[in-house]
Amino acid sequence: MVTEQEVEGVGQTLVDPQKPLQARFRALFTLRGLGGPAAISWISRAFSDDSALLKHELAYCLGQMQDSRAIPVLVAVLRDTRQEPMVRHEAGEALGAIGNPEVLEILKQYSTDPVIEVAETCQLAVRRLEWLQQHSGEPVAQGPYRSVDPAPSAEERDVGRLRGALLDEARPLFDRYRAMFALRDAGGEEAALALAEGLRCGSALFRHEIGYVLGQLQHEAAVPQLVEALARPTENPMVRHECAEALGAIARPACLAALRAHAADPERVVRESCEVALDMYEYETGSAFQYADGLEHLHPPPS
Repeated sequence: MVTEQEVEGVGQTLVDPQKPLQARFRALFTLRGLGGPAAISWISRAFSDDSALLKHELAYCLGQMQDSRAIPVLVAVLRDTRQEPMVRHEAGEALGAIGNPEVLEILKQYSTDPVIEVAETCQLAVRRLEWLQQHSGEPVAQGPYRSVDPAPSAEERDVGRLRGALLDEARPLFDRYRAMFALRDAGGEEAALALAEGLRCGSALFRHEIGYVLGQLQHEAAVPQLVEALARPTENPMVRHECAEALGAIARPACLAALRAHAADPERVVRESCEVALDMYEYETGSAFQYADGLEHLHPPPS
């Protein structure tokens, strides 16, 4: 049983700007796993930080926890135009992930936000909540990944047809996301290469989600496309950030070289993403039991 003091210890690491970013990330994912009001409170406190990357991950974790007690802080972040677009976008996505229909009106309001990534995110979140209402009482299909996604996987299983839907920019974004998650769940090289083609599509929000999904899939076939997107200086930083983290998760030698090459990138969110991704690479290629090891650092083993 985790004590209040232990939760506080992990929370103190998260909110301490003097701590290394990778330690703060591990603390965050530890709190996500612990759950409960104290964990939500500590995560919420960190939205005053100056790292857009960290704040983006705070919102992501609150959404994945699916606890309605996080709704007020997420609504406040979505409303706060002083927050970076990638942070506001993630708050909107998290509100959709929690799945509580009480936020439908606020999400509809921000579906016309002047920041296109925020608007598209809220449109997707509205569609997800409406889909959940239409399918209430039905068992939700659990894919191989334990994540709450912005759209349910499509029922189609043919990779060629899913690729066609994914890359058809005339289709609604929600339908293309459904194809995206179905390709992820299908797995394998053909699906990975189809997803990687999406890194050239028009919507930055869509490309960023492709990067995230390729990180979940962890297939080496997508490494060249992820490296190329990370190296593209004209690419949206939100996309480059997800590509960096995907490379850290895939953890092959070519990934390491690309991450080291951008560890001093002039774009802060890219630079920090590479820092976190290099830590993830170390975890993926090492013998550590779990990435979210914040509790272990409170009680280090005797030397």
